[in-house]
Amino acid sequence: MTKAIPSIADVSNKASRDISSALVGKIGTTQQKTEKPAGQTAGHMFESVCQNFLQRSMSKLSHLRPGRFSVQRGKAISLFDQYAHLDELRILADASKELKTHLGTDYLIKPDVVIIREPETDETINANLPLVDDSVARLTSIRQANGAYATLHASVSCKLTIRSDRVQNTRSEALNLIRNRKGRLPHIAAITAEPVPSRIAAIALGTGDIDCVYHFALPELVEVLQEQERETLELVETMIDGKRLRDISDLPLDLVV
Repeated sequence: MTKAIPSIADVSNKASRDISSALVGKIGTTQQKTEKPAGQTAGHMFESVCQNFLQRSMSKLSHLRPGRFSVQRGKAISLFDQYAHLDELRILADASKELKTHLGTDYLIKPDVVIIREPETDETINANLPLVDDSVARLTSIRQANGAYATLHASVSCKLTIRSDRVQNTRSEALNLIRNRKGRLPHIAAITAEPVPSRIAAIALGTGDIDCVYHFALPELVEVLQEQERETLELVETMIDGKRLRDISDLPLDLVV
């Protein structure tokens, strides 16, 4: 925090300052009057916190979703089964200026956080009874014996705050994941700590790209809006009722579906 204004606040926006201060007061803070980190540094810190939360949460839900899962950052989607063909496309484009001009590079994205499922050995698949051998299921990506890539189970965009440029970036990444896949579509989610409902709505409202937006302190945000008697409470309730906005505690459970 700098001058008692939370780092998630837009200092030029009074509503953002007031909501942020009350929100931080409800969730508590462990540091006071610390130097606000630079925007990019704060963003990376938020990504790291989200990654750690998802890794620890997923490890406790293995009874609901068995499998070898990991949560990582900085991974290009071409490393995964549904998007491995994009690497071949990149090689072809690099060899042809004309093709590269037509294709661009927007499809070569690296989501903030990814949840990965590794292929399983035949021993694991056949643990309870014989299910696979060399004569069947020779193309499925779940079998390690097929030489398959890991599967991209989920892509999570982590936005500490939301500005117009970040909205477009998040939606563009989601649309790339949808259009360029071969096979199963991964979960596509966004996590934010943005305090202003209208800015959350810029990502959350509408359908067809992001599954859902998750707020880092949704119950507390609702309480603050009620206490401050803000009209934007209705907007938040609309997003919640419309299944477009949930609390971050919902995300790990949604990811095991």
